[in-house]
Amino acid sequence: MLDKKQRVLQMLGLARRAGKLTTGEEGVLKKIRTQNTQIVFVASDGSERTKKKFVDKCKSYQVDINCDFTHQELSLAIGANRTVLAIDDLGFSKKIMMLLS
Repeated sequence: MLDKKQRVLQMLGLARRAGKLTTGEEGVLKKIRTQNTQIVFVASDGSERTKKKFVDKCKSYQVDINCDFTHQELSLAIGANRTVLAIDDLGFSKKIMMLLS
């Protein structure tokens, strides 16, 4: 059976294929500001500046943030080289939050 971390990564891949994922810093910042995302992922091995920027932004807009996955794990899960991603769908967000809790 897959562990929770693997299941979260699978969900990210599904969200990507369903078109329910925003990637890249600018796109994710826009989603946070317009409150069109419930959860943001930032690679644990991303730069401190990037992590701080997103942690602060998510805190001020009350968006959940997760920094438990590496750049490689996130990139492999979605099939693209990314450090920052946001889930745009309530269903995917709830399922992922449940797996992470």
